[in-house]
Amino acid sequence: MAYNSNALSALALQKFKTNFWGVFSLVVIICIGLIAVFAYVIAPDNSQNANQMHLAIHSKAPGFKVDMLSIPSNLESDQGLFNKLFFGKKVVANSVPVSAHHIKNDTLFYTEYASDGLKGIQKSLAIPATGEQPFVAKQTFLFGTDKYGRDLLSRVLVGARISFFIGFVAVLISLFIGVVLGSLSGYFGGKTDAVIMWLINVTWSIPTLLLVIAITLALGKGFWQVFIAVGLTMWVEVARVVRGQIKGVKNMQYVTAAKALGYGDVRIIIRHVLPNIMAPVIVICAANFAAAILIESGLSFLGIGAQPPMASWGAMIKDHYNYIILGKPYLALIPGLCIMVLVMAFMLMGNALRDALEVKV
Repeated sequence: MAYNSNALSALALQKFKTNFWGVFSLVVIICIGLIAVFAYVIAPDNSQNANQMHLAIHSKAPGFKVDMLSIPSNLESDQGLFNKLFFGKKVVANSVPVSAHHIKNDTLFYTEYASDGLKGIQKSLAIPATGEQPFVAKQTFLFGTDKYGRDLLSRVLVGARISFFIGFVAVLISLFIGVVLGSLSGYFGGKTDAVIMWLINVTWSIPTLLLVIAITLALGKGFWQVFIAVGLTMWVEVARVVRGQIKGVKNMQYVTAAKALGYGDVRIIIRHVLPNIMAPVIVICAANFAAAILIESGLSFLGIGAQPPMASWGAMIKDHYNYIILGKPYLALIPGLCIMVLVMAFMLMGNALRDALEVKV
């Protein structure tokens, strides 16, 4: 039995490897996952939530360059290295965009940047004899800046965390609830099946987005509340598939043999039934991952998802969708393309898994 199982897994893996779009999508998903985990290491703005604002340079086009004056902060931070790498810096140097600067007699004179041909305010800064010195360096905003003057590239990189991790959390929650309820319904049947199917049908009849909004409002606005709300609305399809698969295999010989050997129902379900029906469940999980990303983006667009200043692709579209008709469509298109690429990657990988797992010997 173990040999056949291993042989089927090897055949499925070999078939998946021959699917170019499946492998390509998996590589894209892994790359985005690594970006999400190490966003603050990669992002030019490594402050928490990439939230450094410079209103003087708001809504600048991709590739915009400006001299940035970095003024050391006098505040002390007790953050550890791990915390800085994965959650961003709490205390960062103050940065000011400048159009001109020069040093005279231990004093830095600079002119703040002003757009639209205006002249910025001239200021001076005494250079301390000891400690960290202020310095000026040219900074390039590869994706431009948003309407608050924040680095759009950094916001996109940090925003990948929410879209990527909400898929994992939502799929795990939906998988746990769906497998448990679907197993009970399909294996025991009778009144248990009737009650669970009634619950499934009631949940199925409520529009997904409306149900997510209701759960989100009940739990409150926030990061983890959205994760839980999305997960609690995606278990129905998993439960229906598991129920149908178990009904199809519960009378097979290996289940009857397990019952004859005196094994308990829980052991039979976990050790013998579920491993033989997980192929379609895996495919559904890939589709649910994509659906969770879209639902979260919709919630953030409506303002009940991740709350500011937290970076979210859906919230970025909400903040800048009106710029599409103002000649700066990239502010909304860039996060929109990121959502599209990630969702498409999961859908293509789901299709590849569906083809690969249909192995017959």
